[in-house]
Amino acid sequence: MQNESTSSQAGESLIGREYEVEVGPVAHGGHCIARTDEGQVLFVRHTLPGEKVIARVTEGESDSRFLRADAVTVVEASKDRVEAPCPYAGPGKCGGCDWQHAKPGAQRRLKGEVITEQLQRLAGLTPEEAGWDGTVMPAEGDKLPPGQVPAWRTRVQYAIDADGLVGLRKHRSHEVQPIDHCMIAAPGVSELGIEKQDWPQMATVEAISATGSHDRQVILTPREGGRLPLVELDKPVSVLRVEEKDGGVHRVHGRAFVRERADDRTYRVGSGGFWQVHPQAADTLVRAVMQGLLPRKNDMALDLYCGVGLFAGAIGQRIGEKGAVLGIESGKRAVEDARHNLKDLDRVRIEHGKVDQVLPRTGITECDLIVLDPPRAGAGKATVKQLAALGARRIAYVACDPAALARDLAYFRDGGYKVRTLRAFDLFPMTAHVECVAILEPAGKGA
Repeated sequence: MQNESTSSQAGESLIGREYEVEVGPVAHGGHCIARTDEGQVLFVRHTLPGEKVIARVTEGESDSRFLRADAVTVVEASKDRVEAPCPYAGPGKCGGCDWQHAKPGAQRRLKGEVITEQLQRLAGLTPEEAGWDGTVMPAEGDKLPPGQVPAWRTRVQYAIDADGLVGLRKHRSHEVQPIDHCMIAAPGVSELGIEKQDWPQMATVEAISATGSHDRQVILTPREGGRLPLVELDKPVSVLRVEEKDGGVHRVHGRAFVRERADDRTYRVGSGGFWQVHPQAADTLVRAVMQGLLPRKNDMALDLYCGVGLFAGAIGQRIGEKGAVLGIESGKRAVEDARHNLKDLDRVRIEHGKVDQVLPRTGITECDLIVLDPPRAGAGKATVKQLAALGARRIAYVACDPAALARDLAYFRDGGYKVRTLRAFDLFPMTAHVECVAILEPAGKGA
């Protein structure tokens, strides 16, 4: 039911228009699908499948292919709905969490439905064909009753408003929602007390709490011409800043890195470089990858988009003195860290550059194992074609985006590989994000 009796003109903004709608299935990205009486698609946040809601349009025009909207009134609620534990979750508020209003088990079901839909639509695979039982597993310690929120996020980038107040970005917006506490922030982040202070002349303050040590770090991004404040927090902390001129991250005082721990190894991660955000994620993913690859003595392996060397280190410890691992990473500082982290493993080498450019230059024409953990966009058709030509016994694909994973699995199929198993992990509770590990092998094997 539309709250406006007048019909819309072509190209007319519909922002603020309200519709009473029946909510359909979940969609990739933290929203559900509904349709207006005119048949226009609505991507609605803050709702759940099967609900009847009043949806208020937040983006779109009368001739847009689809509209974005928030559920501002719930007319008929789902049995999976709970009151959002966080006071900053809801229409027009913080955009960090997508599913605060859903029971924890329902959140994992919704993520499973998204993975299923993406596999079918983009790769033509059923869960059975992907070797997946359809479940999304919670991380250890995250299985909590409704109304409780796991404090898991070890890296939080706070946005700072024009008055120096701490907050988080609103959904699809640069606007800041001031907060006094983020419920999903890990204890090591919360105990710094960043939300209790003003941060004049700052654009963002990123807080990092290492899980493998007591290292704490803040990275300050000043506004144009802004001067750094004197940082006095509730716990000892290193301070870095993002330079206005080159965008580089530079040490102000303390260590320029934090020490993380996974698979019984310590990893140095410098200048705010990439590390899994959930404290259980690195070990969870290493276990899944190693169980899928089953490295053997003397194997030749590739670790692509290797970051600071997490999977290269795990494989390197398992392939004996005659095996070898080549890691490739485009981030210069991450390569320096990876070489430092793996310097005790003589048979591990790290190369700097983009995978599709470096791999052909190595002269490698075959290998036994491949692990790839590409950025959110995926590896892409050209890179997958290169990898499939190497004839690896097994390939482990670690993916934070099910759409990119599905597209690349289709490319691997074209290259002669099939999915042996797929596992999904809820390493981003309360959000729409999910981590997957797919294990691939040559299609002819066992046929």
